[in-house]
Amino acid sequence: MSTRWNWRNSNPLHKVKWKPPKVTETVDPPVAVNPQQAQELLTMVTYVGGCGRGQRLMALFACMYYAALRPAEEVGLRLQDCHLPLKSWGRLTVDVSRSEVNTKWTDSGNAHEERGLKHRGRADVRPVPIPPELVKILRQHIDEHGTGEDGRVFRSERGGVIGSTAYTEVWQDARALPLTPAQVASPLARRPYDLRHAAVSLWLNAGVSAPDVAEGGPWCGRPAEGLRQVPRRAERDRQQADQ
Repeated sequence: MSTRWNWRNSNPLHKVKWKPPKVTETVDPPVAVNPQQAQELLTMVTYVGGCGRGQRLMALFACMYYAALRPAEEVGLRLQDCHLPLKSWGRLTVDVSRSEVNTKWTDSGNAHEERGLKHRGRADVRPVPIPPELVKILRQHIDEHGTGEDGRVFRSERGGVIGSTAYTEVWQDARALPLTPAQVASPLARRPYDLRHAAVSLWLNAGVSAPDVAEGGPWCGRPAEGLRQVPRRAERDRQQADQ
C-alpha cells in the first residue's frame, strides 16, 4: 500500500543538498546624494507630513545618512542603545532588527518581527560611531518626542512601530522640495534607503577602506566585497557626466 500511494518512511527533502546563493550588496552611486543635498533633504522633511510627522521622522532619516542604519534597525533602536555625549562623537549599539513582514507569516500577528542583524549571528551586536551632528539631532529628538515604554527612540504618533509606508510618504513629499524636476524624475534619493548608500559612498570617497567600512571604522554591516566597487563606479559616473 505504501508503495502504491508513494508513502515514505522519511522526508525526501532531507536528502536534498542545497545552500542559498551568496548575495553581494553593492552601493549604487547614481542614487546617492551629496552632503549638501542630504542636508537640504533632512531640512525639508521637517516641513512635510501632517500632525508633525515629518519632524518626528527627521532623526530617523538622519540615522540612515550619518550612521548608515537600515530602517529595520532604526525602528528597533532604544534609548539604552545610544551613547550621546554633549560635545563629542557618540555611539549606537545595534543589536536587533525589526523587519516588516506580512502578519500572516508571524507567530505574534504583528507587522514587525524581531530578528538578528543582517549578515551577522543572532546574538551579535554592531557598535556604530556617530558624528556630533547626529548626536545633536538625536538628543533634540529625544527631548522633544521622548521614547516609548520599552525605550524605543522612534515610534508612531500612537506609540507603535513606524511602518515603511509612513516614512516613505514623508520622504517622497520632502524629496520634491529641494530637488529639480529632472532630479526628482531620476533615481537620486528615490527611496529613504538611498541615504544609506550616500553615507557609505561618502566614507569611501573620503578614503576609508572598504574593510574598515564593513567591519571596522563606521560599522555599516555591509560585506566588503560589494563596497570595493563603489570608488570605481563613482569615478565612472563622474566621467560620463563630464562628457
